[in-house]
Amino acid sequence: QVEVVESGGGSVQAGGSLRLSCAGTGHTYSVNCMGWFRQAPGKEREGVAIIDGDGSTFYVDSVKGRFTISQDSAKNTLYLQMNALKPEDTAMYYCAANQPGPGNIGTTWFFFGQGIARGFNYRGQGTQVTVSS
Repeated sequence: QVEVVESGGGSVQAGGSLRLSCAGTGHTYSVNCMGWFRQAPGKEREGVAIIDGDGSTFYVDSVKGRFTISQDSAKNTLYLQMNALKPEDTAMYYCAANQPGPGNIGTTWFFFGQGIARGFNYRGQGTQVTVSS
């Protein structure tokens, strides 16, 4: 199974930028797609961006044009470049993977955006992003 570990979170003022990283270890070769989710206190979890195995990327409307998801397959690392950050982007950000197997979430996290849906069954521990106004 795959294991993912996030890094790169922190505190930034509105309008600033952060880049999150997600390092994958284990059976990364069988991962179908990867993505980023976020959850703010008192709010529902939200799929932010995903990248399919063919490199296609999809975003939730609220981050399109500001966030960019990418991956370095040689390093087994997923990135989320976040620009023009807003206070409403404040949340715990989680890296997630879709891979055959039981998963480590106990349920399925779903991304919905740009007319597609993807399920994810592995996630990391999260990294906090705080944007102040």
